[in-house]
Amino acid sequence: MVDFTLTDEQKALREMAHDFAEKEIRPVARDLDRDSIFPQGIVEKAWEVGLMNSHIPEQYGGPGLDYLTGCLIEEELGWGCSGIGTSLMCNGLATAPVSIGGSEEIKKQYLGMLTEEPKLASFCLTEPDAGSDVSGMRTTAVRKADKYVINGTKCFITNGSHA
Repeated sequence: MVDFTLTDEQKALREMAHDFAEKEIRPVARDLDRDSIFPQGIVEKAWEVGLMNSHIPEQYGGPGLDYLTGCLIEEELGWGCSGIGTSLMCNGLATAPVSIGGSEEIKKQYLGMLTEEPKLASFCLTEPDAGSDVSGMRTTAVRKADKYVINGTKCFITNGSHA
């Protein structure tokens, strides 16, 4: 077991996320699910109050929060509704490869886009025959001149229709 104490900032952000989930997500989550309505208004409000993109470094317009703080925020938003929480937090999953391997130009462009206005990124991992098992994926990306040709089939693409 790891023993740690939260900072005052972490406690405040966790409380803010909990309050947001309680007031903005929980009252409408059931109706949105029932009616198959995407929570665009919640996305906009979450972005506005700073509950999205916690992982993006300050030099790209984000708050540059540590992973623990991001997890605290995600946990509270998921408490509000796991589906809505997943859409709000998918930007972190989708931008991890950019943060790890992207050039400065790519980071400025794509990480910066998410901090300029309420936008969603998408993460495309799941395949019909492999599920989310990366070792079983069959999709390929082959470089042809200055472009990549991607061949494969994905399913269950988080934020795919709204990113």
